[in-house]
Formats: sequence, structure tokens, C-alpha cells
Amino acid sequence: PAFGLFLFTIARDPLRIIILIAGAFFWLVSLLLSSLIWFIAVKASDPRDERLQKGLLIFGVMFSVLLQEAFRFLYYKLLRKAIEGLVALSEDGCSPISIQQMAYVAGVGFGLMSGAFSMINLLADALGPGTVGIHGDSQLYFLTSAFMTMVLIFLHTFWGILFFHGCEHRRWWEIAAVVVMHLTVSGSSFCNPLYVGSLVPSYILMAAAAAWAYLLSGGSAQNLRRFLLCK
Repeated sequence: PAFGLFLFTIARDPLRIIILIAGAFFWLVSLLLSSLIWFIAVKASDPRDERLQKGLLIFGVMFSVLLQEAFRFLYYKLLRKAIEGLVALSEDGCSPISIQQMAYVAGVGFGLMSGAFSMINLLADALGPGTVGIHGDSQLYFLTSAFMTMVLIFLHTFWGILFFHGCEHRRWWEIAAVVVMHLTVSGSSFCNPLYVGSLVPSYILMAAAAAWAYLLSGGSAQNLRRFLLCK
């Protein structure tokens, strides 16, 4: 599905590809900074204190989410400046791409880089040694990880639309809603290996975010109702 988004909506437009790559770079920088801070915190703490190590893990996840959203805001400010430059250079005084389209492409960029890193970690575990589930653990690890990666890619796409709309219209509660949803999805991963506790809330939030992003992008509630009712 993620490859389909890129292939049918982004790949044919060079400007969209540039925005996507830049969005992926911003997400990568946020990950590197949060990983560095977490690494320093772990090295400076007592490794024998399990409670402290668990607390640091929770801190690392929450801090990473906040840093990602901070970089999403920085990327919005950068794209806003880019639109002003494109308008100044264009002959008709119009930008070749709207802020809504930029929000979508930037969200896909964030999501694809997030998914790529998730798949790298998954494939690294798949190389062994050992067999998943051999000691009685769930054998659904790889399957649920794939579904979780997919939902995160879509969520980043919808979050990008919601976040940029909130910044554009100064609706700070929309930005806060994105941050809360991101924290909720990331925090639900601590329910693993009870995968129902992480997958079900994530897909419910994805459906809600998708409907919200659709309405903010100009879609009508009537068409959304017809889609849900298969009319």
C-alpha cells in the first residue's frame, strides 16, 4: 500500500519527490537525535537497575515522538518559506503545489522512512540466531510487526495533513491531537507481546485520522458516509 501511494501520487512529479525525500530526511534527523540522547542516558545509568532501564526506555519512546513532531513543525515552516519562493519565481504568481499537497507528500516521507527503519529492525531479527516462538512466545511477531509498520506509514501520512492544517489555520488543538495520537500509538507498543493491545487501538486511530484528514482536505461527510455504507 505504501509503495502504491508513492507510485500513483508522487513518483511522476519531481517536486513531490524532492519534498518526500526532504521529509524523510527530517524524520531521520529526529530519530538520530533522540537515539543519541537515549544512548547517553543509558550509558550514564546503572544497567543492573531494571526499573530504571524500563523507565529510560519509556522516556526514550516519548521523547522520540515529541522530537518527531517538533521536526514536523520545522519542516512545515521550511515548506511555507519554499511556497513563498515558488510564488515569487512563477510567472502567474501561483505556486505549482499547494500546502495541502505538500502536507500529504511530507507525511508520506515521514511514514516511509519510519517504515523503512521498522523493516530493517525486523529483517535483522529474522536473520537469527534462533526461531521466533521456540520458547513458547508468540509466533505472530513478524506478521504483527508488518501490520504495525503499515499502520504507522498511513498514520504519518494522515498526521502530516492534520498537523499542517493546524499550523496553517492556527488550530493548535489539531496539532495537540496529532501529538496525543502519536504518543498513544507509540505507548501501545508496550503492550506487546499482547499484540491485540497495540494493533487494535492503532487501527482505530488510523481510521479516525483518515476520516478527519479526508474532511479537512475538502471531502464531504456525505461521500464518506456513502463509502462506509458501500453505496
